[in-house]
Amino acid sequence: MENNREPSLDDLAVFLAVCSTGGFRAAAIRLGMSPSNVSDIIGRVERLLGVPLLTRTTRSVAPTEAGQALAARLAPLLADTRAALRDVAGAGQQVQGLLKLNVTGAVMVDILPPLIDRFLATYPAVRVELVVEDRLVDAIADGCAAGIRYGEHLAQDMIAVPIGPRHQQLALAAAPVYLARRGHPAHPNDLLEHACVRLRFSSGALTQWEFARDGERLTVDPPARVVIGVDGAPAAIDLARAGHGIICTFRNWLDPHLASGDLAPVLQDWWPQFEGPQLYFPRRQMPATLRAFVDLVRAAHVG
Repeated sequence: MENNREPSLDDLAVFLAVCSTGGFRAAAIRLGMSPSNVSDIIGRVERLLGVPLLTRTTRSVAPTEAGQALAARLAPLLADTRAALRDVAGAGQQVQGLLKLNVTGAVMVDILPPLIDRFLATYPAVRVELVVEDRLVDAIADGCAAGIRYGEHLAQDMIAVPIGPRHQQLALAAAPVYLARRGHPAHPNDLLEHACVRLRFSSGALTQWEFARDGERLTVDPPARVVIGVDGAPAAIDLARAGHGIICTFRNWLDPHLASGDLAPVLQDWWPQFEGPQLYFPRRQMPATLRAFVDLVRAAHVG
């Protein structure tokens, strides 16, 4: 390389601007520079690295294979650098602005509300918007800073942070009056002969009734006496408490009613365990409101 020098971060930022805009002129407008200055900088970077990074024609500019590889590795590094500089510059300043999250309704009963309450109390200048839906969506492309889901397959550039309990359980329960009338099922397959209160996702699919014991796992699709959308889960639980059938849902939702005696456990030794919800967001360029919320969630998990 020329004089054993390496391109400066400023010069590499110009290279990324050319790649993202597709031309010297467009990059120059974005950067507030002249096109000739942009061209000179790219030439200097190529000489220092000893490899062509851009293919130039009279109509367009496109990265070479080496240019594409360099841009792919540089973009997240420079984004992290900018984020670090923003954090330092904003140290001691008040966190403010909007935090918009796309969340599943399952966390809206007893997991997310206490965290949002603490977040709002800690940062009085922030605003929060929660988009509650159970469809598997690209929450980030949908204009949200982050999403909360269970067991979702994440893209490589995503970070996932546990939010709430690390593990949860599915539980089955019914009112004592129902069990006195119809009897206790002894095996999950016995549910096929019982009245059941089922929940349905907005996609149209019924929530699965899964079971696990001593290494054996099975799924049962019992008949539904009542079907309610997952957003109406509290009403479904109330109908089970009134004796209209057996319900299968999150144990933490049923625990208060099991404790009060309104519901009795069903097939308790078959209740399966699964990973708790996760807050997921892009690896790069976190807004200050999201960074503050992530720090709060991590502190709550440690505590």
